Amino acid sequence: MYIRKTVRRYKDKTYVNYLLVESVLTDKGPRQKVICSLGDLSPRPPQQWLALARKLQDALTGQLSLPGMADEDPELQQLKYLLPVPTPPPGNVTTTTTTTSPDHLVSVHIDRVSYETPRPAGHIHVGREFWKRLGLDDILTSLGFSPYLVSLTCAMTLNRLIHPAAEYAMPDWIRSTAMTDILGVDFARLADDPLYRNLDRLHPHRATIESALAEREQSLFNLGNTILLYDLTSTYFEGKAALIPKAKRGYSRDHRPDCKQVVVGLVIGREGFPRAHEIFEGNTQDRQTLATMLDLLEQRVGLPEGSTIVVDRGMAFPENIAELRRRQLHYVVAAPQNERDRLLAEFETADGFEEVVRQPSPRNPGQKKSSVRVKAHPSDNETLILCISHERVEKDRAIRAKQEGRFLKDLAKVQARIQNGRLKNDVKIGEAIGRLKERYPRVARYHSLTFDAKTRQLKNEPDEDKREVAASLDGSYLLRTDRQDLSAEEGWRIYASLRRAENACRCMKSPLAERPIFHHLEHRVESHIFLCVLAYHLLVAIETTLLRQEIHTSWATLRDLLATHKIATIVLPTDRDGVLGIRRSATPEPDHRVLYEALGVPTEIIRPVKTWERNQLNSD
Repeated sequence: MYIRKTVRRYKDKTYVNYLLVESVLTDKGPRQKVICSLGDLSPRPPQQWLALARKLQDALTGQLSLPGMADEDPELQQLKYLLPVPTPPPGNVTTTTTTTSPDHLVSVHIDRVSYETPRPAGHIHVGREFWKRLGLDDILTSLGFSPYLVSLTCAMTLNRLIHPAAEYAMPDWIRSTAMTDILGVDFARLADDPLYRNLDRLHPHRATIESALAEREQSLFNLGNTILLYDLTSTYFEGKAALIPKAKRGYSRDHRPDCKQVVVGLVIGREGFPRAHEIFEGNTQDRQTLATMLDLLEQRVGLPEGSTIVVDRGMAFPENIAELRRRQLHYVVAAPQNERDRLLAEFETADGFEEVVRQPSPRNPGQKKSSVRVKAHPSDNETLILCISHERVEKDRAIRAKQEGRFLKDLAKVQARIQNGRLKNDVKIGEAIGRLKERYPRVARYHSLTFDAKTRQLKNEPDEDKREVAASLDGSYLLRTDRQDLSAEEGWRIYASLRRAENACRCMKSPLAERPIFHHLEHRVESHIFLCVLAYHLLVAIETTLLRQEIHTSWATLRDLLATHKIATIVLPTDRDGVLGIRRSATPEPDHRVLYEALGVPTEIIRPVKTWERNQLNSD
């Protein structure tokens, strides 16, 4: 508040008046509001007007004063009759004042003020802002989703991102957070049935949403689309999954061969953003999925000629290489391990190798630097890249030792069955030997198994020469590419980026809880996995935004930190037979502000919402 002088002329006379005014923020900008007229104030010099205005403000708000200050000012005592509301008595120490609007003031009983219904909000606020930034509201609206269903889909996706839960448990989690405040939708009576039905609505639109997302992300983050990384993972079911045709037993990456599963193929760009995904039957081999994924990529996001496809050795088969060439696509693939044998001499010599230093991950400061030696070797229409990693030597030896231990244990069981007479038929014995070689192909080639029908003995003669060759190749692997413009280091770095696809599959399984699956209908299984993909779009967009500002914070760390920023209701009992409630977000802490500013989201989560409840007994 401050004092403003006004001058008025009437019939050749000049009248001076002084007004106590307050600056008020309105929709049209700041405006001056007159509190009261103070007369001419002639006894007081202008230098003391500001002090007088502050004393008047204290009197208006009921602020108590120290001895010798406002309450003992004789001039203030003369002006008190002009004030619009009475000044509280000096002895009242249980009340203070607050405003419900610029037009009036209320007195509040400070000893009865309470803090109610605090809800974690920071992580939901960030997820919601990136949901809008990726244009998902507009995408779903264009597909015919009502505003409520758009908000419901957003809530389900944020649940996957923050605290994954099954649909029957999701309503309780939504109500335990500030989701209602941020989305502006009342979820107080939300049950699980609408969530299941929303999965049904999403199912036919998965490809359209994925295509629109890829286009939006490419323009928003300036992404390239010339290098595509393809990897697969499996997700298992709890239960029989009898009504799900794609649920079958196969090679389980989750170490759950007892459960049925589906195989999920995921293509991401080099920067880590998903491009397309597809769900295959649980017993599908990796090599059988490449052509299907290429067709889906071409339909959904486009597949320009000359793009480079990066896959692991599980798909590096002649028919897939031929398919890539037919589509005029380049490739960088890992060759099968047995192809190293014919290049043993090239691996043993140090000529032509260059050392590539691999920097530790910024998210793991304790990780040591590592190095890989690489060398390019021309072969027909391809370039072979020989790679030797000293860190992989011990790993390869441990894997081979473990496999060999299991092989010898199972071999001893077959020998015992023959000796005990439980395995007599020569054909059956041959089949048992064949199964051993098929089960342990990595180490069975180092052993020569022969069965003597006369002595009924199964002999094992280790091939030490082959074992020495294998030991000399520990830590080495071979890459193949048809690109002639790549150096050995560039080819290796492109292949090493495949880890981002592997990491995407791991993220969908663990933080986003893609597994296990409890649904009993195939279309809901596919919608469940699609929700995990949507959540991963948000996750990688958030992390990429931070990485581009040299902030190496994972989503898990970010999520836990932002969960401490909450929205709550401040309940203010007033002297007007009513209670004023103000629902607002807490003042963000410095760590919250740093992250909000880096992510480009507002520091204020919601605008304060004021509610007034009158005392029903007194109002009657």
